[in-house]
Amino acid sequence: MSNATSDQSHLGRSTGTSPSEFGQSVESRAQILDSSTTEGNEPELLNIYRLVPIADAHDPRWDNSPYQGEVVVAARTAGDARIVATERELDFMEIDSAPAEDVTTSNASAFRSEKPYTVIEVEHARRDLRRGVLKGEISVDTIKPVQV
Repeated sequence: MSNATSDQSHLGRSTGTSPSEFGQSVESRAQILDSSTTEGNEPELLNIYRLVPIADAHDPRWDNSPYQGEVVVAARTAGDARIVATERELDFMEIDSAPAEDVTTSNASAFRSEKPYTVIEVEHARRDLRRGVLKGEISVDTIKPVQV
């Protein structure tokens, strides 16, 4: 028998709102910034990150995503650095192929996993950069088309 109760009279009347503040996290602010026009605005602070492969080149983790080597990116956070590198890879929507479990193949990128890649911050708080890949070759043949 459950001791849960639906009596919430001690909480008072519900207004249907939450005390949380939307848009206060780094990710939310980044999404808001990405969706707005940045022309005429002050350049954003970016960090430089190295994405370094830590799994051996013959590790089975590279079976789903090819070995890309070391990549240097300008990004907002270490997590954003992984996303910046992933965005350079080819997505299934750009070719005649389909993902297995999602509406995009970016989630299958090796850059998104901490097992094959680690992220190291090189420089902090620079305004003279644009968000993107600064150094390294990211192959676009990460997905094989269904028609050859």
